[in-house]
Amino acid sequence: MATSARDAVPASVYERLGGSDFFDALVALFYEGVEGDPVLRPLYPEDMTDAETNLRDFLIQYWGGPDDYSRRRGHPMLRARHLPFTIGHRERDAWMHHMRAAVGSSGAPEELAAELLDYFERAATHLLNAEPPRPGHLPIVPGPSEFPGG
Repeated sequence: MATSARDAVPASVYERLGGSDFFDALVALFYEGVEGDPVLRPLYPEDMTDAETNLRDFLIQYWGGPDDYSRRRGHPMLRARHLPFTIGHRERDAWMHHMRAAVGSSGAPEELAAELLDYFERAATHLLNAEPPRPGHLPIVPGPSEFPGG
């Protein structure tokens, strides 16, 4: 039985960007910027290899690639994993500066670059933890069942 174009599953963003090679390069570009950043560099260990691997694998999984991140680290728990670090607007803006530059240099088609940046803006803002929540807004923290051993 032949499948028609109507029945085809749309390619994931991961596939449309060229797979893991794209994300390898994107994360390398991002961390080149972080390396010399006076705001962000102190938040990372001397050897940033694990941070690079974690970000790359997370992005690959998030955008439709293999689930290596979750198999290695469990549920992403993005906000909970970043709570040990003080992330204010200064840190968020520095992070976005380097990610915008990386996406801009990545060769991603305009439509996909916009989709990536929209996600990064939302995720970076979600990680803010240096100020108290606005009235009526509670911080999003995974429930006990989402923590390892919970």
